[in-house]
This record gives sequence, structure tokens and C-alpha cells, in this order.
Amino acid sequence: MNNSVITVIGKDRVGIVYDVSKILAENQINILNISQQLMDDFFTMIILVDTSKCAKSRQEVLDLFAEESKKLALDIRMQNEEIFQAMHRI
Repeated sequence: MNNSVITVIGKDRVGIVYDVSKILAENQINILNISQQLMDDFFTMIILVDTSKCAKSRQEVLDLFAEESKKLALDIRMQNEEIFQAMHRI
């Protein structure tokens, strides 16, 4: 896997950053850069991560985020960084 961009959106509450960073750490996914913001009652976060040490396949990580999204009442999505790089080349 390459670098990826993770987005997190949900109703603001205590512990969102902890919950998401715990999932990343447990899967050896390193945070390279992080940005977060509150938009009224909604928490938004964009994280650039290095997935090179993650033992799971990309699909396994996507499935994990889908499962954890339900548990945590968040929308957690991961996209390959190359998608964003390609958008700026067009």
C-alpha cells in the first residue's frame, strides 16, 4: 500500500481523535499529517497516513474502517493519495 488520505466525519464528541488514532496505531498505520475542524456540531478530520508497515491488505483495512465506522458512529473513509495527486495533474 502507498500513502493514503483518511477522512473522518461525525457528530462532535469527546474521544474521536483517540478512537481513530488507536485504530491506526493497532494496524501500524503512521500519521504523517493531520487536520481537524469543527463545523457547527460536526467534527471533520483529514489524515495523511503511511500504510507501508500495515500487515493488512487495502481491502482488509477498508473493511475494518467500515466496521469501526458503525461502532463509533463516524464516517471513516480511506482513499489512495494517488487519486488526489492525479486530480491536480489534470
